[in-house]
Amino acid sequence: MTSKFMWASFFLISASSFGQEGGRGGGGAPSIADDATEQQIKSAVATVRVGRKLTPASWSNGARVAVCFTVDIDNETLQRRNPLPVPLSGGEYGATTGLPRILALLDHEQIPATFFIPAMSAMLHPEMIPAILKNSRNDIGLHGWVHESWPSITDMALEERLLDQSIEYLTRATGTRPIGVRAPSSAFSLHSLELIRKAGLQYDSSLMGMDEPYEIMSNGKRAGIIEIPMSNILNDYEYYGENATGALPSPEALFEIYKGEFDLAYRERTLVSIMLHPHVSGHRSRVLQVEKFIDYMKSKPDVWFASMREVAAYIRKQDGSLREQTKQ
Repeated sequence: MTSKFMWASFFLISASSFGQEGGRGGGGAPSIADDATEQQIKSAVATVRVGRKLTPASWSNGARVAVCFTVDIDNETLQRRNPLPVPLSGGEYGATTGLPRILALLDHEQIPATFFIPAMSAMLHPEMIPAILKNSRNDIGLHGWVHESWPSITDMALEERLLDQSIEYLTRATGTRPIGVRAPSSAFSLHSLELIRKAGLQYDSSLMGMDEPYEIMSNGKRAGIIEIPMSNILNDYEYYGENATGALPSPEALFEIYKGEFDLAYRERTLVSIMLHPHVSGHRSRVLQVEKFIDYMKSKPDVWFASMREVAAYIRKQDGSLREQTKQ
């Protein structure tokens, strides 16, 4: 694949992603008028903003970069509005084949990961939970009830009920109350941050305000929530699509993007967060590139592979003001 084609493909992916985010941003959020005043502009964007950088001077055991593998186990939830046998089978592949393949790789490499699971996925495939928790360092986080769209839920009480149901279900299924969340489709409503705080969650991984961890601000005040950001540049779904229909389906090209992201994060001493989907990267040609990427990162000294639970705990240990904020 030529460099020119790769960059053209990446531009198309980025443009489509921004368009989708703009559409999701409806959800009751008033638009910013052409003649908006300075105060109106600032007020319109104030609900969720970037606060302080939270990257420590060094990571655990003196590491210079933290690497978080995250796995969004969407499976059949993406076909819930079209629950026909063939589309559902593509999602089911994530549970029957993709996840076991990814878990086998991570276990072999002795790398923990964070698994964001919609309650629906856990209901349909309860065997996934013990398989994930076989590695005690793995973290299981929230990812919605049925992978619903939070911005499309105009009733705050309903959004809260679905969040609470998700917490209760995963707590029963795992034996541990989740402390982290990635919104379905990484999409917040105007109420989502308030509900996440109310639920007592400690970290989120839905936002894209920085390449490194930061504290979320809301309407000029500290939210006390650690954001461990995601990025569509490190989201396999953006490139491969549902069934190899993405703008950049080449596994080899995706490895080069992953490598470039890691290399600069390593130089800047920050963080890399990779988003995999079992029904996407669990396929054979793709998981081989994930293995190649892990081997490349392991060839560098001072790399800390950690779950997001571990990263959030380390940040809170280093930052006394966050510990005090949590107590409030």
